[in-house]
Amino acid sequence: MLFSTQCRVWVLAFLSQSLFAGDVTAQTVWSVTASSSQVGNPASNVLDSDTSTFWHTQYTPTVANFPHTITIDIKNATFVNAFTYLPRQDGNSNGNIGQHTIDVSTDNTTWTKVAQGNWLDDSSQKQVIFTPRSARYIRLTAFSEAGGRGTWASAATLSVTTQPTFSAPTASQGQWGLTIDFPVVPVAIGLAPTTGQVVAWSANAAGSFGGTGLTQTATYDPATGNVTKRTVTNTAHDMFCPGISMDFNGRITVTGGDDAAKTSIYDSLASNWLPAANMQLARGYQSSATVSDGRIFTIGGSWSGGQGGKNGEIYNPTANTWTLLPGAPVAPMLTNDSNGVYRQDNHAWLFAWKNGNVFQAGPSKAMNWYSTSGSGNQTSGGTRAADTDAMCGTATMYDAVAGKIVSMGGSPNYENNDATTNTHVITIGAPGTAATAVKTQSMSFARAFANAVVLPDGKVFVTGGQTYPVPFSDANSILTPELWDPTTQTFTQMASNAIPRVYHSTAVLLLDGTVFSGGGGLCGTCTTNHFDAQIFLPPYLFNADGSRATRPVIGSVSASTIAAGGTLTVKTGSAVTNFSLIRYGTSTHTVNTDQRRIPVTPTGGAGNTYSVKIPADHGVALPGYWMLFAVNSAGVPSLAMTVKIT
Repeated sequence: MLFSTQCRVWVLAFLSQSLFAGDVTAQTVWSVTASSSQVGNPASNVLDSDTSTFWHTQYTPTVANFPHTITIDIKNATFVNAFTYLPRQDGNSNGNIGQHTIDVSTDNTTWTKVAQGNWLDDSSQKQVIFTPRSARYIRLTAFSEAGGRGTWASAATLSVTTQPTFSAPTASQGQWGLTIDFPVVPVAIGLAPTTGQVVAWSANAAGSFGGTGLTQTATYDPATGNVTKRTVTNTAHDMFCPGISMDFNGRITVTGGDDAAKTSIYDSLASNWLPAANMQLARGYQSSATVSDGRIFTIGGSWSGGQGGKNGEIYNPTANTWTLLPGAPVAPMLTNDSNGVYRQDNHAWLFAWKNGNVFQAGPSKAMNWYSTSGSGNQTSGGTRAADTDAMCGTATMYDAVAGKIVSMGGSPNYENNDATTNTHVITIGAPGTAATAVKTQSMSFARAFANAVVLPDGKVFVTGGQTYPVPFSDANSILTPELWDPTTQTFTQMASNAIPRVYHSTAVLLLDGTVFSGGGGLCGTCTTNHFDAQIFLPPYLFNADGSRATRPVIGSVSASTIAAGGTLTVKTGSAVTNFSLIRYGTSTHTVNTDQRRIPVTPTGGAGNTYSVKIPADHGVALPGYWMLFAVNSAGVPSLAMTVKIT
C-alpha cells in the first residue's frame, strides 16, 4: 500500500495483508461550490482548516430548502476512498446534516453514489469509508437536518481521502457496494419480514453502553436508502447484548441484555416496539431459538443479571409467559473459558429441530440436545470432532433438509487468545442422537467475532473477525472475507473490505441476494466505533467480464402463505434449475439462530412454471417468513419473494 507525507494522513492499520491508508490531498488547491450559502458563512469555510468557521446554507432573507449540495473539486482525478464531515463546532447544532448521500464524478456531470444514510445529531467528526472510486469531484447532498430544527445545513470542515492506485477485484471475488451511514452503531439487527427493512440498535446511547430503560434504534430501507432514527422508551428496555429470535409471525423478539430480565418485541407490520413478559432468569449474552411449535427457547447469559445457573426457559408468545425448564441445564454446554462462567455460557449456537428439540452445536466443543417438552431434557450430541471450544465463532445451517451445519473459527477463550481457522461440517439427525462432525478445509484466516451468512446458492459467506480477539479493538482485523462452497468444501477469498467488522459487528442476507455487513465498537469516545454498514455483492451477481449478470425473475407465486408440506406454483420469466428458501435473519455477537436454508429441486418446468414443495416437518421448515429465490443454471439468483410458512 502507498503512503504520503502530504498534509494529514488517516491510517487504519490492521494486518500487514490488509492495511488501508489514504492521503488527504493538499486542500489549498481545492475549490468548493454550494447550492446555497448564507452571507458570512461561505462554502469556502469548509476548506480553510479553521474549525471555528463554518459553511451554512441561506437562512435570511429567505430560507433555502432541501436538498442542499456542496461539491469539492480536488482538481485532478484520482482514487477517492473516504470522506470526512465535521459539523460546526461553535456549540450550536443548527444545520447538523442527517439524511445524506455522497456521490463522486470525474467530470461533474455523471455521478456515482458511494454512500448514503443518516448521521448522528452531534458535533463529532463523521468519517465515511467506501470502495475506492476514480473521481475529481465529490458531492455531499443533505436531505434533512439531523435534529429536525429547520431546513438548513452546515459544516465546519470537509475532507477527502485519496490513494494513487487501486486494483479492482475480479468478478469471481464479488464487490463491496454502498456504505450506509447510521446514527447508531448497529450492534444488533433484524430483517423485518413485512418491509424488507433492516432494524438496527445499539444501547441506551448511540455509541456507548452501560445505561438502562431505553434503546437507540435505526431502520434502513434498502428500497429508498433512507435511515430513520428512533429512541425506544415504551418498553423500558436497554436491549444491548440480547438474545434475538424471530417468531412465527415475523416479530423480532429481543431478550435481556443491559436490562437483563426484559423482553421487547418489534412488530414490523406496525413498525412498533412492544413490551412483553420478563424472563424468569435475568440474562445477557444468551442465545435464543424459535422452536418448531412456535415457542422461543433461551439458555445461558451470565454477562448480566448475575453469574451462573442460567438454565433453559421457554417463552409462549400466545400466552406471553416465560417458563423455566429445570431439565435443560446450562452446565453441559459451558466452555472452559479462563474468565469463568461469566464467559463460559455465552452465545450458544442453537438450531431448532424436530418435535420441539433444539441442537446446541457450540461454541463449546461438547454438543447437546435440548428438548423443550414438559420440564425440558438434555442429552449429549457428541463432540465437534477434534475442535477446541470456539467462542465467538460462527455456525450456519446451510441445508436444513439434510441437517447440515458448517462451523467456522472461534477461540478457546472469549478474548486474548488466538482464534482458529477450524471448519467443521456437522450433520444432525434424530433428536437425542449423536451428531457427526467432520473437519474440512480450514479458512485462510483465523477468525473470532466474524459473521457468516448463507446465500441462495448454498454457499456461506464469512466476513470480518480478528485473529486475536480483543473487544473494542480493531487490531488484528481480517478485512478479506471468504466464501465456502459446500460441494467442494473449500474456501475462496473475496474482495477485501476497508472497514473492520469485529466485536459487535453484524450481518444478514437481504432480499436482493446481497449481504448487509455493519457495526463494530460501541465504546464511547474510542476510535473503533463503526456507525456504518456496507453492502457486499456476491460473485453470482456478475458475469466473468465484470458486467452485471442477468437475473431470473419470479413472475408469480401461487400463495404468499403456505402450510408446511404444501406445494407452491411458481412462474418465472426464464428457465431456472432450483429454488432456495432462506429464513429471514437476525444478528448480534456472531449469532444468527434464525437463518437457515432449504434447497428445493422443483418439478415441472413447462412454460417456466414450477412446483416447489415445502418440507412437511416444522423442525425443518420452521414456520415464519422466508425468502424464496429462483436460481438459474449459472447460479444467479432472482430477487426474493416473501413466503410465510405455517
